[in-house]
Amino acid sequence: MRAKANNLLSLLLIILVSFFSACSDDYTPKPRGYHRIELPEHSYNKFDENCPFTFEYSKHSKLDYKRIDTNRNPCWMNILYPKFKARVYVSYFGEHVEDSLRQLTEDSRDLVMKHIVKANDIEESLITKREDDVYGISYDFKGSTASNYQFFITDSTDHYLHASLYFETAPKPDSIAPVEQFVKEDIEHFIRSFEWK
Repeated sequence: MRAKANNLLSLLLIILVSFFSACSDDYTPKPRGYHRIELPEHSYNKFDENCPFTFEYSKHSKLDYKRIDTNRNPCWMNILYPKFKARVYVSYFGEHVEDSLRQLTEDSRDLVMKHIVKANDIEESLITKREDDVYGISYDFKGSTASNYQFFITDSTDHYLHASLYFETAPKPDSIAPVEQFVKEDIEHFIRSFEWK
């Protein structure tokens, strides 16, 4: 009988110790999860309007001229990805840019260098399409930068185009990585399909 009472007392003691130790103030939060994003298949529309260039842009995006002074800069535009809260700013400079090409290129490089503080890496790639007289440089940013991708293209005499990708959210590389890759593939298609008129 005494052994039974000791066993019962031991069991009760274990339960009480477990109960009181389980009620501590230490809290370990669960890591934040992100929703899975279903990405559509890549498909493209052709841009061929009153500008001295053509290109193909994603059917999942739309062109926006609303926030731009189209009288002064008729070929400036934004390519919006409303579903992904992303925007590609496109700026075009024409009419004999040969004299200002060096300054435009330096301005583009300055925009890139502003992100060097936050970037883990910046991959720079040459753009060369001799058959279409298209030359330039693309910059792919790695890390928590405001802009994720930028490029400029020129024919070296008459035309210069600069574009940059921004997401309308705080830079969190892990959470936007799939969407960022999707939009970068669209931008690379933009560059491959780009032609001067």
